[in-house]
Amino acid sequence: MHITLEVLLDLVKILLIVAGLYAAIAMYVRHRQPDWSVPLQRRRLALVWALLAIAGAIQITEGVLGGETAPVDKAILLYLRELIPHSLDPLFKAITWTGSVKVLDSLALLTVLLLLVRKYRFEALLVTVSVIGAEGIVYVMKALVGRERPQLWAMQWYGGSSFPSGHTLVVAAFATALALGISRPHPAARDVVVSLAFLWIALMALSRLVLGAHWPTDVLAAACIGAALPLLISLGHDFWRSR
Repeated sequence: MHITLEVLLDLVKILLIVAGLYAAIAMYVRHRQPDWSVPLQRRRLALVWALLAIAGAIQITEGVLGGETAPVDKAILLYLRELIPHSLDPLFKAITWTGSVKVLDSLALLTVLLLLVRKYRFEALLVTVSVIGAEGIVYVMKALVGRERPQLWAMQWYGGSSFPSGHTLVVAAFATALALGISRPHPAARDVVVSLAFLWIALMALSRLVLGAHWPTDVLAAACIGAALPLLISLGHDFWRSR
């Protein structure tokens, strides 16, 4: 009960922070940058999602650094271990494989080439910067945080720091950038590509938990950071073009 109340209070805190930030940005645009009013109106939902992701990532990171998330992390991981049949482990290993460096970098390179062939230069740049930026963020955050990986049951050994989940963060960045890269020139496809991107990110995060490679807060923070990166780049581009 105590843990549930803390989670609810954290959610309320995040929502209040996002509401305050959005109001501040809207006021700034109205009084200082009126040329940004149109892109702000058009991309307000994307901005809200980006702010939610950033605020959520910061809140989770603070909890991890303070050791406050350990009980929730352990409880969720053990619950999933009991809930999901071990016979599905090969499936989750295959899902994790799609987020490996070799596979993901190859997919990103192929995507960039296809976008350039179609003359979608900004979209190609968005995917490139998002993936490279995400990999850089993973490297820096793992080095700074140095969190130990879960050791709640016998499993395959995973090296390196646990926070954040590199697979989840980079997949979130690539999937979000790809969804934006497709939906910007093809708005009719937005719902489909966004749904597929969300599904891939969710399955990747779940696979890392089922395989015992990460704590829940590792993958949640990673998903927030990875999704926020291309959203912010895309929003920045739209605001810059309106100047």
